[in-house]
Amino acid sequence: MIEIRWHGRGGQGAKTVSQILAQILMREGKHVQAFPEYGPERSGAPVKAYDRISDEEIRIHSGVYNPDIVAVIDETLLESENPTDGLKPDGVLIVNTPRSADEIRRKTGFQGKIIAFNATKVAQEAGTGFPNVPMLGAVVAVLGVDPQVAEEELKETLSHRLPPEVVEKNLKAFRAGYEAAKEVYVGS
Repeated sequence: MIEIRWHGRGGQGAKTVSQILAQILMREGKHVQAFPEYGPERSGAPVKAYDRISDEEIRIHSGVYNPDIVAVIDETLLESENPTDGLKPDGVLIVNTPRSADEIRRKTGFQGKIIAFNATKVAQEAGTGFPNVPMLGAVVAVLGVDPQVAEEELKETLSHRLPPEVVEKNLKAFRAGYEAAKEVYVGS
């Protein structure tokens, strides 16, 4: 089983991308769970979202305490939260940041694999402004999921609520996040 913990702020889409990731993996025949953890906080408050992925039925129904992957959508949470808490030593930390992986390693003390890329810039260049979708692309790359399957699900999901030109911008942001992570993850 693979467990993922997303860290973001209310309104940044951590819950949304965790659910889209689950839908992508269901297309690949996996058993999945996706759920958020937050209280009555307002927009901007720290939130967590979780994914579990398995080839077999998942019988655990709790938060993710020892994730294989942690995705930090908002770098400021490295200051106020402890996103690496419980992250497996051989896990992967993905951070939306203009800083280098070495800087993130010094800041967090995490010695495992770190993917640091500026998902906010990627999203702005794609025309979406939201870093959650490039971060989704990065997680998909780390998981080794077929990017075409992921794009199909993303397009289908977003088409229900967004105009076609915005869907295309999100697909562009997804691809850029996927490529950025793939380059760093495979190359290190």
